[in-house]
Amino acid sequence: MATLDDFNDEPADRAVQALRACNAAPRFAAEVVAGRPYRDVETLVGRAEEAARGLPWDDVAVALAAHPRIGDRVEGSSAEADSSRREQSSMADADAATRDALLDGNRAYEERFDHVFLIRASGRTPAEMLTELRRRLANDEETERAEVTEQLAQITGLRVRELVGATATGERASQRDARSRQGVSIAASAGERGAERPRRRPTTSSPEGSE
Repeated sequence: MATLDDFNDEPADRAVQALRACNAAPRFAAEVVAGRPYRDVETLVGRAEEAARGLPWDDVAVALAAHPRIGDRVEGSSAEADSSRREQSSMADADAATRDALLDGNRAYEERFDHVFLIRASGRTPAEMLTELRRRLANDEETERAEVTEQLAQITGLRVRELVGATATGERASQRDARSRQGVSIAASAGERGAERPRRRPTTSSPEGSE
C-alpha cells in the first residue's frame, strides 16, 4: 500500500494483513480496519494509536513478541523486520561501551519483567535509549506495563504513517511524549495548589452586582 486511498479501498483481509506488520496484537488490525474510510492520515494514525493504547496486556504481550531486543541484529525480510531495522538505525553509531551496557540492561530488564524492553527507537540515540532503560528498571510492574503500552502505541503510529506513504519521524512522537509527561506534571501541580488554596468565604452580592 502506498497511499491513504489505497488503504481505505483495499479488501478488509488485505488491510488487516498490512496492519499486522505495524502491531501484531490480535484485535488491533480489526479495530482499525473497522473505522475505514479515514479522511486523512492524521485521523488514521490517531485511531491506530488509540487502539494500541486500549489493548489489554495479553494482546500487548503478543505484540511484544514481534519486536527484537534493542541492539540485537535484526534478522529476516518481513515488513516487521524492515521497520525494526529502520527504527534502530541509530545503533550503527553506538560505541562498544553503550552496546555492552544495553546488552546488560536488556538481560536485567527481562529478568525483572519477563518480556523484552520496548522503546520507540526512532528519533532516539543509543545513549538516550540506555538512559530510559535504566530509568524504567526502577518501575513497578503496573507502571512499566503502562510505559510499554505507550511505547507500543508510538511505534504503531509511526509504522501506520509509513504504511500509507507519509513521512514518519521520531521527532513527532518525541514531542507527543514530552507533552504527555508535561501534562501529567502540570495536572499534579495544579492538584497540589488546589489542595493548599484556602476556601473563600461566600460574599454577599452588592446591590449593583459588581461581582
